[in-house]
Amino acid sequence: MRLAFGLILLGLAAILLVCARVARKSGKEMGGAAAVMTACTSVPVLGNAIIILTSQELIATIGHYAYYLGMDLVIAACLHFTFTYCRTTWPRVTSRNIVYGLMLVDVVQLLLNPFFHHAFDIRAIEVYGYAYYQLVPHLGQTFHRVVDYGILAGIMGVYVSRLIKSPRLQSERYSVILISLVLVTIWETLYIFSGTPIDRGMIGIAVMSLMLFYFSLYYRAVRLLDRMLGGVVSQQPFAQFFFDVNEKCLWMNPAGEKLLNLTQQDLDKVGDTLRMTFGVRHTGEKEWTDQVVMAGEDGERTCELSKHPFLDKWGRYNGFYITVRDETEERREMTRKLYNARHDHLTGLYNSDYLYECTRRMLEDNPGREYLIVYADIKDFKMVNDIYGYTFGDLVLTTTADWIKQNLSENSICGRLGGDTFGICMPAEEFDQAAAEKMLTDFVVNDGKTEHRLLIHLGVYRVADRETDVSVMFDRAHMALTTIKEEYHVITAWYEESMREQVLWNQKISAELKEAIATGQIRPWLQPIVNRDGKAIGAEALVRWVHPAEGIRSPGSFIPVFEQNGMIADVDLHIWRCSCKILSRWKKEGNDQFISVNISPKDFLFLDVAGELKRLVREYGIEPKKLRIEITETVMMSDMEKRMAVLRELQDYGFIIEMDDFGSGYSSLNMLKDMPVDVLKIDMSFLRKSGSTVRARAIVREIIALAKALGIVSLTEGVETEEQYGQLMEMGCQLYQGYFFAKPMPEADYEDKFCAAG
Repeated sequence: MRLAFGLILLGLAAILLVCARVARKSGKEMGGAAAVMTACTSVPVLGNAIIILTSQELIATIGHYAYYLGMDLVIAACLHFTFTYCRTTWPRVTSRNIVYGLMLVDVVQLLLNPFFHHAFDIRAIEVYGYAYYQLVPHLGQTFHRVVDYGILAGIMGVYVSRLIKSPRLQSERYSVILISLVLVTIWETLYIFSGTPIDRGMIGIAVMSLMLFYFSLYYRAVRLLDRMLGGVVSQQPFAQFFFDVNEKCLWMNPAGEKLLNLTQQDLDKVGDTLRMTFGVRHTGEKEWTDQVVMAGEDGERTCELSKHPFLDKWGRYNGFYITVRDETEERREMTRKLYNARHDHLTGLYNSDYLYECTRRMLEDNPGREYLIVYADIKDFKMVNDIYGYTFGDLVLTTTADWIKQNLSENSICGRLGGDTFGICMPAEEFDQAAAEKMLTDFVVNDGKTEHRLLIHLGVYRVADRETDVSVMFDRAHMALTTIKEEYHVITAWYEESMREQVLWNQKISAELKEAIATGQIRPWLQPIVNRDGKAIGAEALVRWVHPAEGIRSPGSFIPVFEQNGMIADVDLHIWRCSCKILSRWKKEGNDQFISVNISPKDFLFLDVAGELKRLVREYGIEPKKLRIEITETVMMSDMEKRMAVLRELQDYGFIIEMDDFGSGYSSLNMLKDMPVDVLKIDMSFLRKSGSTVRARAIVREIIALAKALGIVSLTEGVETEEQYGQLMEMGCQLYQGYFFAKPMPEADYEDKFCAAG
């Protein structure tokens, strides 16, 4: 009997060591803790095997020490396993230190037992005809048992806590381990109090360790998982029906019951009902998917049916299940999303992306037909929103969209490009320009309280090259609108290739500007300003572009472009700096002349005008009055108060302010009373346009007299003949400028001709 028990324990120890190796190599999260647990358990199991199998006192003594020290290892390993398996931590560091401290004390007192014999002794008794060395416990052994049992109770408390707090899937694993610990504890306790020489409870400890190994690495709660999966299927929003190999329905989920209006007691009716309702033919083992459209109370309903076979692990057919999924709402939602992705939410027209796509497709599908791209723009739409509000603005957009749709045939497509602009692609033969313009001449929007007449412009591009990107076609139609500008009586503009060339030119010179400034291609030319004696007292700096390959570019070819895109601010700042350099050199040479520079309306948007001008005169050490500032009344047409403040700041600093082109605008006299002006430049074209009539000369005479009365210097520009010069002298004009005296010229030519004489 002793031999049988010993061999059993040796076999268990070997199994534990094998499991320890398997756990260590598993690579799983619990692998390390399980390996330590099984390896440590093998120590007391081997110790017990030695005690049972030997009849020699020394070997039995070694077995007892291996047994009791091994139990400390088992308790420590079980503690580590529990905290890892339960994913918990010590409540306090003090608790951890006390527990491990007690275990360390127990190990030390057991190791001291050979010297003091305070823990245990062994005595020889006869068991099954052979000597057996039984334990004689002392106080140290009692301490050992108290420590191990106390820690084991704490371990079981951890499992109880997890059992209460965890979901059922986890609690099943915890409950099995907890029951194992309780049974082993009871078994071992019975051994201690029974006085039985052979510790059969060690078999339970080994089995418990193997169970921990299994539960931590391989166990799956199969039954509970089956119940959970059944619950998952029951909660599915779509119907499912499960059949055996004989096509008998075994079960259906609640959604299936609702779909067929059957209960679990009607399972034998499921197959026939599916056939009658959906035309299902579920014979055979093949997997299939089908779609069924049926009439419903709220319109057609679409259902997707699919059959899936059950195969066991050997690939044998065990039945099948059918899924019925009502996709009506999904498809309706998809249709809504697709519509919203392609249409403008306010007008219901195509959005720009889908309009481009449809236009591209239309041009591809009708290669022999001629098409027009029309770009419709509501003039001054921002003003409509500002004056009448956004609600009326939305009405304007929807009314315009409705008008476009109503006047197009099914051969055309239209969309909202964004904001207040619309795009159309239509056959060329269907575009009636006269009829469209007649309707747009008196296009009124009325909401019952407010009535507003709209001005809508049409840019038209005739599709020539169908390889051109559609977005470019609409850009060209839009480009045509730029030729209308403020011509309110013009409604339709057609794209011409020259427009594209102009755009390319604008892009070309805009890209070249930075280098042109850096290399001095952009430079000031000077036109003299003379006094009544005909002596040059200063000059106006006029911008010129001397291109290395093209020669002198006309200011009219680039100034309007830069005025439009705002790059004129870079040009003006460069001319101001160049003028300051010239004035600084003139000052050193004893030349007392001034230079007038121009300020564009865009300068106020992109530059700190006053700050830049003051910084430049300080940098070059010149008097502010030598750098005169020319402005036109168009500078003051917007944000008048702020710009007035800038001019007063410049005047207070010492700059002389000149009002250019006086008489060519509409509100010069009104501005003159408020503007800080030192010099009034009279536009000589006023006399030329009026045919030099007596009335025109009288007006000029009065302007000169008005300037004198206001203490403002009068300067007439555009003087081209000696007769004009004489007339202006007679009228009392003080300064003169024009081709009669000299055309604008390079800096060196000006200095040779006018500075040497000065």
